[in-house]
Amino acid sequence: MVFTEEDKHAITFLRKNKNYGAKRFLKEFPDKEWTLGGLKALLSKIDKTGSFHRQPGSGRPRTATTADNVEQVESLVLSQEDLPQTHRSQRQIARETGISQTSVWRIVKNDLNLRCLKKRRAQELTEANKQARFQRSRQLLRLYPASLVNFIWFTDEKLFTVAAPSNNQNDRIYVPVGTRKRDVPANRLLRTRPTFSKSLMVSLHTVVRTFISSNRALRSMDNITEMFY
Repeated sequence: MVFTEEDKHAITFLRKNKNYGAKRFLKEFPDKEWTLGGLKALLSKIDKTGSFHRQPGSGRPRTATTADNVEQVESLVLSQEDLPQTHRSQRQIARETGISQTSVWRIVKNDLNLRCLKKRRAQELTEANKQARFQRSRQLLRLYPASLVNFIWFTDEKLFTVAAPSNNQNDRIYVPVGTRKRDVPANRLLRTRPTFSKSLMVSLHTVVRTFISSNRALRSMDNITEMFY
C-alpha cells in the first residue's frame, strides 16, 4: 500500500498526539486501503526518527553512478570532436566498463542529461553532384521550353544497393535534453552513402508532352515508356 502525502501527515499527527497503533488506524479509517504491515513499518519509522521523511544518507549507497563511472560513460557515449562516429551504444558501454546496462541508461538520462536521436538515411551529394544536376537541369529547360511543352512528368527510381547491412537501431547520437532535431547539424544526424556505391537501379520513365500550334489547336500526347536495368 502506498501512502499519500496527506495520509502520512495525518498518521504522524495521530501517532504523536494520541498514540494510535496500527490496528487503531485500521479501525478508525476503514475506507482507507491501508495494510497492517505497511502501517507498522511507517509507525516504526516515525517512532525512530520522528518523521516519515527519508533521512539524509539513508538507503542503499550509490555504487554504479559514481563520479568516475559518469565520466567514463560520458567519454564513450559521445563521439570525440576529432573522431566522428566513435561513440558506443549503451550495450557496448556495459560490456566494456562492467557497469550494468540499466545503470548506463540512468547515467545517460539522469546524470548526463542526454536524449537519444536516431539517425536517418540520406543521399550523399558532393559539390560535383550538385554542379552536374544544375547543368543538366539547365539543359533540360533549353530542350523543352515553356512555349512548347505544357508539362513534363518524371517518375522516381528504385535503387537496390549492394552494400554491407547495418543495424540502424544502434546508429544513434546523444544530444542535451530540449534539443530539437532540426537544431542538430546534418553531418551528425544523417547517415549518408556515396553516390557511386555498388547498386542496381530499376527505373520506369513516362513522359507526356502536349504541343499547341500557333495556327490551329493541335493536341497530341506521346507516351514513351522505358525501363532500364
